[in-house]
Amino acid sequence: MSQIPSDPPFLTRLIATGFFSGYSVIAPGTAGTAVALVIYCLLPPLGVLAWSALLLGVTLVGVYVSGEGEKAWGKDPGYVVIDEFAGFFVTVCFLPQSMLLGVVGFFLFRVLDIIKPPPARQAESLPAGWGIVMDDVFAGIYGNLILRGLLMLWPTLGLL
Repeated sequence: MSQIPSDPPFLTRLIATGFFSGYSVIAPGTAGTAVALVIYCLLPPLGVLAWSALLLGVTLVGVYVSGEGEKAWGKDPGYVVIDEFAGFFVTVCFLPQSMLLGVVGFFLFRVLDIIKPPPARQAESLPAGWGIVMDDVFAGIYGNLILRGLLMLWPTLGLL
């Protein structure tokens, strides 16, 4: 007789679901990324060390809580959106912080997270929390590179 898994502990649920944004009935991944965008807009300007610590922390904690969420709710559960935080923060890291950049990064990351260019799709096959988080990190790397290109073009296009 198999036992039905229970919900993870409160703190694990709070983090895994992106402050419960993952419970959104419409587009939980987008809701989670929106919460990450709000946090980004509230952050003071971060240096390289602070960004590095934030990325490492969100990614490693995200891997752990995503794995716990998967144990409780099944493979790659929609409730788990901490991976969106990791991917979005990778998209906007080490760049000038601004609301405009954050909003462009938000849309860019969402598109890349949905289409999952290689190796993002392949990363989904990694075990447990690693597969949940790393596909978003790879999408975020693509997003960051595209944002860097846009930043170089924006003055030429008269956008800055």
